Amino acid sequence: MANATRYLRKAMLDHVMGKTAFSMPAEIYMALFTADPTELGSQAAEVSGGDYARQAIEALMSATDLTTGEATNASEISFPTATASWGLISHIGILDALTVGNMLFFGPAETTRLISTGGRYVAAPGQFILRYR
Repeated sequence: MANATRYLRKAMLDHVMGKTAFSMPAEIYMALFTADPTELGSQAAEVSGGDYARQAIEALMSATDLTTGEATNASEISFPTATASWGLISHIGILDALTVGNMLFFGPAETTRLISTGGRYVAAPGQFILRYR
């Protein structure tokens, strides 16, 4: 996943240019989507219901490697068991709040997955890679 949203691009550039300080989020969350949120960071296609909840990932991610420009999940990222169908997960978003908030990054899931009742979405260690180039 390598796409920064318009929100993040503006916030970072304004910060670097000394216009407006960008406050680091207290936590970042992975969210699952059934359609592309686009650079606008639309949350319209985020999964809802069936015990779905965004998952905090800050403590699960490695620091960014200077050579590769990548941060990976050092530990498993695990969503709860779906109590209703979540649909076909095609995209991932990284947001700065447990609910609503601002999307920072977005991109296609490495593999689309149909999450039906009783299913789970899990990213094994090293499976989720965040790149910003």
